[in-house]
Amino acid sequence: MFLLGLLCSVLFGASLTAYGVLFLPVCALTALWVRPGDLMTAPVVMPIAFAVGLLPVADGEGGTSSTLMGLVTALATQAGWLYGGTLIAGLIVIGRRIHLVHRRRTAGTGARPPA
Repeated sequence: MFLLGLLCSVLFGASLTAYGVLFLPVCALTALWVRPGDLMTAPVVMPIAFAVGLLPVADGEGGTSSTLMGLVTALATQAGWLYGGTLIAGLIVIGRRIHLVHRRRTAGTGARPPA
């Protein structure tokens, strides 16, 4: 996400909307590519990644306090993209988890001998 933030900063002139729009497919891809053992971490990691990626995009003329204030402002104004991306990742992860549990249950019932 940091690299995506840098790319948005260079190509789109630090457009927060472009960053938010590009955040949504990253959330979906992350939820699809995460290992089955780590499924529940994808929705937790996405807000952290969003905040890290905002560092190059957020307004801040210089100095730590200006950059921090720009980051807080960007997080407040772009919360819709953050919630939407986290929701996308959460729904995909829940769907994958349900599919994984169903597949394990059906594989386990077929291998048992009749009682």
